[in-house]
Amino acid sequence: MDTNQKPKTKLTAAQWISRTAFCFGNVGHSAFYGVMSTYFIIFVTSGMFDGLSKHVANKLIALITGLIVGVRILELIVDPIIGNIVDNTKTRWGKFKPWIFWGNIVSGALMLVLFTGIFGLAKVNWVLFAILFVIIFLTFDIFYSFSDVSYWGMVPALSEDSNERGIYTSLGAFAGTIGWNGLTIIVVPIVTYFTYLATGQHKEGPIGWFAFAAIITALAILSALAVCFGTKEKHNIIRNSAKQKTTIRDVFSAIFHNDQILWPALAYLLYSCAYVITNGVLFYLYKFVIGKPGQFWIVGVIATIIGFCTSPLFPILNKFIPRKWLFIMGQVCMVLAYIIFIFCRSNIFMMDLGLVLFNINYAQLVTVLTFTDAIEYGQLKNGQRNEAVVLAVRPMIDKLTGAISNGLVGYIAVAAGMTGAATAADMTAKDIRTFDSMAFYIPMVLAILSIIVFLLKVHLSEEKHAEIVEELKDKLAKGEIKAADEDQSLVPSQGTELLAPADGELINLQKVVNEDNTVGFPGKGFAIAPSDGRIYAPFDGVIKFTFSTKHAFEIVSDNGLEVIVHVGLGTVNMRGAGFNVHYTDGQKVHAGELLTEFDRDLIRQNGYKDTVVTFMVRPNHVNIDQQITDGSKVHHGDKVMTVNSKE
Repeated sequence: MDTNQKPKTKLTAAQWISRTAFCFGNVGHSAFYGVMSTYFIIFVTSGMFDGLSKHVANKLIALITGLIVGVRILELIVDPIIGNIVDNTKTRWGKFKPWIFWGNIVSGALMLVLFTGIFGLAKVNWVLFAILFVIIFLTFDIFYSFSDVSYWGMVPALSEDSNERGIYTSLGAFAGTIGWNGLTIIVVPIVTYFTYLATGQHKEGPIGWFAFAAIITALAILSALAVCFGTKEKHNIIRNSAKQKTTIRDVFSAIFHNDQILWPALAYLLYSCAYVITNGVLFYLYKFVIGKPGQFWIVGVIATIIGFCTSPLFPILNKFIPRKWLFIMGQVCMVLAYIIFIFCRSNIFMMDLGLVLFNINYAQLVTVLTFTDAIEYGQLKNGQRNEAVVLAVRPMIDKLTGAISNGLVGYIAVAAGMTGAATAADMTAKDIRTFDSMAFYIPMVLAILSIIVFLLKVHLSEEKHAEIVEELKDKLAKGEIKAADEDQSLVPSQGTELLAPADGELINLQKVVNEDNTVGFPGKGFAIAPSDGRIYAPFDGVIKFTFSTKHAFEIVSDNGLEVIVHVGLGTVNMRGAGFNVHYTDGQKVHAGELLTEFDRDLIRQNGYKDTVVTFMVRPNHVNIDQQITDGSKVHHGDKVMTVNSKE
């Protein structure tokens, strides 16, 4: 390889498919949630109880809206339990895909039942309707939560690299914007069209609402199938080394004993409360304060446009700006938006600018990424990975703040006199002050507090995560953490010849100079100071996994020896730049086969060492029969040592 040329990292077909499938997955998933969180209530209040007395209808409407708020609060306990069930799932399809598939199937079927008004049961026996509604809605919500927790919980299983996780999360958020905001564009035409086909009337009738729900359900199932067939969990040594079975106590321990979950969660809670409260009363702002309800449509248009722009820009900006500062930048924009909403509401241009600033926010993306990185942080601290449990925290916060919003928005409307036939002309100065204090001043304080919490208490940066991954690798090399399948030992009757994976000079592991200039690499194996940028298979075997950063891979010999070949020291921070692999995970390879090419000059220019380290995954289970002579020349394919399992 010409070291003067810097190889470009190209995405494989499998990576393109995985990213596209995960992205499309949230189009239907987010649209499905939008139907139940927003449009189902419209259906309930506008058409579900046609033909019933107003007294009975109002009771049922109150029951349904109260139940939805109650369920959201109940999920503070339920979602972590669901996450624990997902974490303890073990199937041939992985632990996430079965729940994504069946979660969508069951919740989709139940949503269709709800959009029939449980087949018109309320008109026959409203008491039985109320009982069945509670049962059906709870079941629906539980299965939707299984799907939701599994979808976002899959992110750390798709990659252990913080940057790659950022891309997946950004794609999911971008698709969510399409799914959520797209409903506002299609809902009225679809409902009206199918109502017209059935009744000949141009209005939004029950049959139109059912057709709308059926279309979105079909989209959600197609999106789930895309995720199930298009993505693949990475079963690498770091994931497999974690404790696989967790108890309910472990669930809450994973959350409350991990400060890099608690502090980001608090910062996100403060942001989310501010956002949902203000977003929920923007219609009141335009109708009762500004007095121009006809201009409210611009709120949705601006939110959609900004959402389309911000999510794709995140991975690009994150290459130059740490995600902590992207979070803070978004909160500063929100604070500026509040100032505009309070003092510049008479200027339409400034109001539009305020809406732009209000929607420029990376809080959700940054929080999800911090949570995913906190998984390895927690694994290092307590040996538990808890992927789905940790990723259940963010949706749990969203549901809590949604419940808070539902209650507060109604309270604000009543307290400020913005109900019934009231208009902007009826608003007094006291009403406006009441509205401003709860809609803008209090949320602005929450946004400022979120900045303070994130700035002072969240320390899990991209660089810190890379260090944690390396520390986990070192512990594996030392045998301080064990793989989940530790009971499977090497075949003792036959040793494995370990060949040099590169050309260069041999180095004893105890004399390896690390990236921080300390001396000594843990574990059993050897190192090579390479003379070129090529890595070859050290024996016949199968590539078990590759770090997304491409700087290391695990290979398992035909008789069970597990070895990691680690290219460079500190190179995890290069996030794959300068590395080019010639295999796929799971591929059978033969001794001496070219596996990886790497740019030695680029590694050195970034301040890292290009030392190639080969070490055993289970050092306590093996013996080696040869001492390494430092400085001796070696060519790839030369025998370096024979490895035998301990009796």
